[in-house]
Amino acid sequence: MGKKVNWSWSSAVIGAAAATAAATLINAKPKDPTFHLISVSLTSFKLKFPVLDAELVLTVHVTNPNITPIKYSSSTMSIFYDGSLLGSAPVKAGSQPSRSCQLLHIPARLDGLELAHHAAKFFADVAKREMVLDAKVDIEGAAKVLWWDHKFKVHVDSHVTVDPVFLDVIDQENTSQLEVLPA
Repeated sequence: MGKKVNWSWSSAVIGAAAATAAATLINAKPKDPTFHLISVSLTSFKLKFPVLDAELVLTVHVTNPNITPIKYSSSTMSIFYDGSLLGSAPVKAGSQPSRSCQLLHIPARLDGLELAHHAAKFFADVAKREMVLDAKVDIEGAAKVLWWDHKFKVHVDSHVTVDPVFLDVIDQENTSQLEVLPA
């Protein structure tokens, strides 16, 4: 009728362990984090006659899709308008759990004198209620897997359109590139 098959627990355990290891390797492949600018809030103006410097708070939603928690060092985000450096925002060192999201509140300072050099374009942008800003930041850190720290570097480019009157975020395109550094 049928052939008798010898079944062993050791073969089943080895097969299950191999399947688990394969699934872990597939999930462990580093994934790029995502960044999304939620809001821009004006906190103050500082008069430096004849121009005003502006201080803002950028609220950024960050997602770590990886299976390991990360720690990252402080960095500085550069903010550009019409191809010129308009300001900067210090990103404080921190950490983020695995597969999680968090909101970062990043203070930024915009140089009124630099904006004055682009006054004609700025007033045209105010009139049409659309101002395009670009931002770049490199963040370095480490992801801990078991007892080893795997160093990484993330480069983020953001292209954001805001309403310069109400500071609403109209549109944005954010790209990030994760590079795992050799040990």
